[in-house]
Amino acid sequence: MKSRAFTQIDVFTDQAYLGNPVAVVLDSEGLSDEAMQQFARWTQLSETTFVLPVSEAAKAQGADYRVRIFTPGGELPFAGHPTLGTAHAWREAGGQAQHPDRIVQECGVGLVTLRRDTLAQAWAFAAPPLQRAEPKSDELTRVCQALGLDPSHLLRAQHLHNGPHWLGLLLDSPETVLALEPDHAALKQTGLKVGVAARLAAAPVLIGRANREARAFAYQREPSSPAPAASQEAELEVRAFAAAIGIPEDPVTGSLNASLAQWLMAEGVLPQQYTASQGAALGREGRVRLSQDASGQVWVGGHAVTCITGHVML
Repeated sequence: MKSRAFTQIDVFTDQAYLGNPVAVVLDSEGLSDEAMQQFARWTQLSETTFVLPVSEAAKAQGADYRVRIFTPGGELPFAGHPTLGTAHAWREAGGQAQHPDRIVQECGVGLVTLRRDTLAQAWAFAAPPLQRAEPKSDELTRVCQALGLDPSHLLRAQHLHNGPHWLGLLLDSPETVLALEPDHAALKQTGLKVGVAARLAAAPVLIGRANREARAFAYQREPSSPAPAASQEAELEVRAFAAAIGIPEDPVTGSLNASLAQWLMAEGVLPQQYTASQGAALGREGRVRLSQDASGQVWVGGHAVTCITGHVML
């Protein structure tokens, strides 16, 4: 074991502790797969990342660093908020990109490009290519039962795969999304990570009731204080349930929002630029900016804030 530089970043927020945290080990050379997995289980965050030098082949293609991404339950080939959080931590630690206007990350899905979102003054990553498939009726039945969702509230459903695999569900209203109280054990038995979303009305939406995990982990507030409201500027309310990989509910999820945007923009449900709100049921106020450029590439962006810096023994 040795002392390694470490930082914890809050992603998809410009205010610390309102987004989704990711733990970043900045010097991971020499760590075994088992050591990385054990540390990811110990942090108990949805993702922990380990920064490594790039391979020679990737460096020749413009890659600046390599990252491995672990949940408490296993390794992921790609994930959104760890990508933005790791890039933020790497830059703060003195990392210098080969090109000043972009960062290229090597990870399990290959090379992922990040660019500066000048309008939002934040970084955005290029969503990996999406594969889609229609879900089977029995899958939807089991998932709706596990979510406690009346199928009459379900508008569309699609398997979404852009590295991580999500079952995406478009529901009829943000009230339906925020009122869900899933049976996470039943969701885990389906083996599926499930993302639910609904278009937001012009007026802000308040949480009708929090689920069991929200009561346990949401920030403490005065009894008279209202639950966090979805932003009027946001156009999509999102929740992500990932009991299949040991995470009952993820606060703010880049990979899910990327695949939802790729799917729903292609279907004409959402415009080519919008903001998603996620995390309200957990006392968070995550905001994800989605945009599609002229080539059809979807970009996923958001702010990141450093919360913890120091060293870990690994």
